[in-house]
Amino acid sequence: MSTTTTVCFLIAFVLYMAMMLVIGASYMKKTSNNADYFLGGRGLGGWVAALSAQASDMSGWLLMGLPGSVYAMGTGQSWIAIGLFLGTVFNWLCISSRLRRYTIRANNALTFPEYLQNRFHDTKKILLLLSSIVIVIFFLVYTASALSAGGKLFNTVFGLDYHVALTIGAVIILLYTAMGGFMAVCVTDFIQGMLMLIALLIVPIAAYGAVSGDFSGAIEATGKNAGSFLSLFQNDGQDYDFIAIISQVGWGLGYCGMPHILTRFMAVKSNKELNKSKVIGIVWVALSLGFACLIGVVGRAYLGSPEIADSENVFIEMILHMFTDNVVLIFIGGLFLCGILAAIMSTADSQLLVTASSVSEDIYKGVVNPKASDKAILRISRITVVIVALLAFVIAWDPESSIMGLVSNAWAGFGAAFGPIVLLSLYWKRTNLPGAISGILTGALTVIVWDYIPFGGETLGAATGLYSLVIGFALSAAVIVVVSLCTKQPSAEMIQEFDDVVAAGKQKESDF
Repeated sequence: MSTTTTVCFLIAFVLYMAMMLVIGASYMKKTSNNADYFLGGRGLGGWVAALSAQASDMSGWLLMGLPGSVYAMGTGQSWIAIGLFLGTVFNWLCISSRLRRYTIRANNALTFPEYLQNRFHDTKKILLLLSSIVIVIFFLVYTASALSAGGKLFNTVFGLDYHVALTIGAVIILLYTAMGGFMAVCVTDFIQGMLMLIALLIVPIAAYGAVSGDFSGAIEATGKNAGSFLSLFQNDGQDYDFIAIISQVGWGLGYCGMPHILTRFMAVKSNKELNKSKVIGIVWVALSLGFACLIGVVGRAYLGSPEIADSENVFIEMILHMFTDNVVLIFIGGLFLCGILAAIMSTADSQLLVTASSVSEDIYKGVVNPKASDKAILRISRITVVIVALLAFVIAWDPESSIMGLVSNAWAGFGAAFGPIVLLSLYWKRTNLPGAISGILTGALTVIVWDYIPFGGETLGAATGLYSLVIGFALSAAVIVVVSLCTKQPSAEMIQEFDDVVAAGKQKESDF
């Protein structure tokens, strides 16, 4: 890469990161209490809520992991995108409104664990502690995936040592998350969501136009599995079986249990704004997932043979090949590369913030020191952000770590632990506290056993080929129903709260 290219890319990155830090600093002045820091005072508008929720969801996986898997193994990997799109639609249409109403009705809960505690009248705070521990464990892995993506980005673009690159990305994310809290994260996520979408739309279209002659012929010229590359029912030259398709579509189940997405629903300022968010969010994710898959397909034809060393760098390599003619184009290419950084930062900051809220608001104030002041909670929160970022940094230290693998494990953990209880807590009034506790434990432990504990030399996930989220979600849901039916039914007060939320949803303009 020439000196001119390096300088132009560096300017683009510095300007982008400086803007993120300025936003963090500006919101630091406006953050006066824990409600502001964790939920922005429930003041999110429709556009910010939608793009913040989706940008915080997708991470570097959208521009690196997903295109890389399609580039390496073919369009059969698009089943993951199909599942995620269906999950997004379900989440916005069936979860968002009712969850927002219920968190307000359930004593104005500020965090997801606090919602569970209030929803099930858990006076012993078992749910609060259990859900907070699950959040800390799986967000460590999830945050590590974002930091790993940042390290690979700086390593590929600037030739920096992976560990130096990893450190730079971690410091930037850490600074503006610790400073500004929820609103800083949401505003920066809105900007980052727009930048991600622009990069996703323009780069594959420009690359497609640059491929001369027959597009299919260009793919066939690359050699590897060329004949099956464009088939939705082939994966890396092999026929897709039913288990593989179910496992990939099953990614969509995870949406019901993602704390960093659910908190966006809780923070929207009105039902009117939330309805706007639904449309914006669904359209954004449809375009983003579709064009992310297209990057993998077009990248195969555009980059040709030989294959790039790391398939997860396909989007980066396309930009490095495409935007080279003059200073203006190189600078634009640098901005598009910032789209990857945007995807990384928009997820990592949200994960750090949710983890911080779980430790400070739910564990420290909820269990350790109920009389803690807002000032003390904010201090604990910012300390937690630093500690969690450092631990995730250690997990991401290995340059061979797979972004796709890390995201897959964390996504399964959250989806299986929290997805069923969120769904049943909102739609089945018979769900009770023992059922909730049992379901969360079952989902989380299933994923850990399925993915990490070998039996006869291999894990159950490797032996069956079934994604741990699918089996974990099913077992958790079944356990919640069985345990709830076998134990004492919810109190009259809990039933009344449930009925109030359902009744409010039937009104044209709900009071909450």
